[in-house]
Amino acid sequence: MSSIFPASITSLPQADIPLNGICAYLSQAVSHQILFMEFSEDVDLPEHAHAAQTGFVLEGRIDLVIDGTAYSFGKGDRYHIPAGVRHSGRIHAGYADITFFDEASRYTAR
Repeated sequence: MSSIFPASITSLPQADIPLNGICAYLSQAVSHQILFMEFSEDVDLPEHAHAAQTGFVLEGRIDLVIDGTAYSFGKGDRYHIPAGVRHSGRIHAGYADITFFDEASRYTAR
């Protein structure tokens, strides 16, 4: 799969995320992380919670259940999951986004 991201992004460290079919590039800051993610396979996300998360959908579709309410987001959409709110979902193959995590230690570099 060729990346939709330019070399300035793909030269960032890859994030160590235990999901099949993901390629994620990590921009690490003192107080937060920004991930540039692409998925080549469908992925089911079990219910979980963490610090606040905001995603900007670049390609494809993600279906999320946030605090018991179902949503579907596609290219051009954005979503926000407040801190501590339980959520789950399905990421469809071909999905790409930029995700902001309001915590510095959500993921580590490979």
